[in-house]
Amino acid sequence: MKRFISFFSALLVMLCVTNASAQEFEYARAPRFKALFYYSMNVELAHQQFAQGTLDFFKGLTVGDGWTMESTQNLADYPYERLKEFDIVVFINDAPTDPKVRADFQKYMENGGGWLGFHAAAYNDASTKWPWYNEFLGCGKFLCNQWPPQPALLTVETTVHPVTKNLPVEFVSAPSEFYMWQENPRDKDNVEVLVSISPKNYPFGIKDVVYSGDFPIAWTNKNFRMLYINWGHGDDEYMESTQNLMAVNAFRWILSRSPKGNPFAKYTK
Repeated sequence: MKRFISFFSALLVMLCVTNASAQEFEYARAPRFKALFYYSMNVELAHQQFAQGTLDFFKGLTVGDGWTMESTQNLADYPYERLKEFDIVVFINDAPTDPKVRADFQKYMENGGGWLGFHAAAYNDASTKWPWYNEFLGCGKFLCNQWPPQPALLTVETTVHPVTKNLPVEFVSAPSEFYMWQENPRDKDNVEVLVSISPKNYPFGIKDVVYSGDFPIAWTNKNFRMLYINWGHGDDEYMESTQNLMAVNAFRWILSRSPKGNPFAKYTK
């Protein structure tokens, strides 16, 4: 009898622990969200390489059918009525030039859409002629860059934001080219800079050298559900684990703020 009681007590404890543990995880019953990745192959080789690396990296995160990933080189195939089906749109290495496509993307973002952009997706100059996009990005036209691509010591400016809360206060990036802007995003009230290039890097570059100045690397325009990351040159970008973690954090954070609801929130009956 004592052995039976002991066994029964142990079984109860196991059941309680199992039930408690079951509250700490959740298996998706269906894909949690849809994401669209836009890229171009009509760009310089290093930006093509980054596009392929980005597609491979995020494709790896679909294992288990946790979410639906589509990619395209032609955003004209995604007018607003189709675009709004996606919880996030990722501009990998380019931005649209067609006026209709631009208008549909603007409508998507102004109606709660989500956006993650990398490096060349924000490049603009006097020929771009898309003033809304500059306002959306929170920066001005391209000013300069260091050259050639190289690693940089990056400074995390806040450890309380969901994108940076689990990052070290400093880390070394993978080799990349980085853009500086004529209008500093940091000067805008609606922009929050999360990561920047450490001044310890100056003089920065070998052929083309940047000697000083503010060099934001990741920021968000708080008027939109968006985040821009200023790296994305070549096929080495996904070789640095902290950088990869930040990219995943950014992706998840944008999705977590969807007007459809946070796809990562715990399921409750």
